[in-house]
Amino acid sequence: MTPATITLLILAGATILFVTEIIPLAVTAMSVACMLALTKVLSVGDAFAGLSNSNVILFAGMFVVGAGLFETGVAKKIGDSVTNFAKSEKVLLIAIMAIGAALSSVLSNTGTTAVLLPVVIGIATSAGYSRSKLLMPLALAAGLGGIITLVGTPPNLIVKGALEEAGLGTFSFFEYAKIGIPLTIAGIIYMLTLGWKLVPDREVDQEAVEEAVKAEAGPGKEASKTKQIISIAVLAVVVVAMIFTKQIGVPLHLAAIAGALALVITGVMTDKTAYRSIDWTTIFLFAGMLPMASALDKTGAGKMIADLVIGAMGQDASPYVMTGGLFLLSCGLTQFMSNTASTALLAPIGIAIAQGLGADPRAVLISIAVAASCAFATPVGTPPNTLVFGPGNFRFMDYVKVGTPLIIICFIISVILVPIIWPFF
Repeated sequence: MTPATITLLILAGATILFVTEIIPLAVTAMSVACMLALTKVLSVGDAFAGLSNSNVILFAGMFVVGAGLFETGVAKKIGDSVTNFAKSEKVLLIAIMAIGAALSSVLSNTGTTAVLLPVVIGIATSAGYSRSKLLMPLALAAGLGGIITLVGTPPNLIVKGALEEAGLGTFSFFEYAKIGIPLTIAGIIYMLTLGWKLVPDREVDQEAVEEAVKAEAGPGKEASKTKQIISIAVLAVVVVAMIFTKQIGVPLHLAAIAGALALVITGVMTDKTAYRSIDWTTIFLFAGMLPMASALDKTGAGKMIADLVIGAMGQDASPYVMTGGLFLLSCGLTQFMSNTASTALLAPIGIAIAQGLGADPRAVLISIAVAASCAFATPVGTPPNTLVFGPGNFRFMDYVKVGTPLIIICFIISVILVPIIWPFF
């Protein structure tokens, strides 16, 4: 068998195991890495490169930084303050999704979710609300908000670069907002209605809650207040570093790890507490599936899927069929590939299709970029989904049930609006 065929078979097997959860998701993910190495589709180094991926490091660092808020009781205080204004879960949901989408429009959606994660958990714990009912909307809002601006998500930058490289024009900073804002509003409305009913109401980890309450009491009034100030200061510095990452030259993962180390060095938490605060299921789930994206790209398996869908559309496809076909292709790939990888794969193909049909490549590329950000149906589709997986006590099928209707909504809106805003001909 060719490496591409092997890759597709491994992907199919992983999908079945993810859906059925016969074995733990993290074990399935790491098995994917092992199989890619054993079948020599990837080298051992490439197969396990996910363990040193910058996003994995970011996850670990932010889990510790977030735990600092619980160890000092700050998260509970924030939760108490917010719940004084928001008297219901749905009001909180609107606030969380609006804030998450707004921040993700100008910041990394991964960084946004990582920063807001401990705050949202603190609010849920303080108010006695369902943690899962608030964390899933946070992850989805981060994905939707990234569509709004040029810098909100890598796919937007990739299609801009591809367009300029081909000498066919460019996209302005807020041009994506024409489709990003309608999709975000639709996402919030969806989560307030049908989505709210589909998100599982899982029990809160009582042990974690008890530890948070115990931490708030602290060893002493003065020490507790000092640690609270330090934990807030560390989080603030990390957030600012993430906002101005390009200006100061400090990557997101480095800022997160530096913050985690600062909490241990200053005594806000012990090294053992820091280790325990890391959700290892999240770490191994994400790290294990990253090599699949690399294999789809290197073996040409991803291109095989793309060619199949493009062939099905035909040369005389209408703008609406073209938008729909490209959306489904890009969206399908991004459920298991990173949105960056799927966009990088499809952008040059999209430009070739547009030129062959005499269509405006801007419309084609927008369809690809928007769909690549709609990775809502799996916990490995995008880092925000993976981040909330463990803390929300979610299962693979939870994402399928909640994310699939949202994808359908985004699909319908895109098929209607994209040809109107960016005419194909």
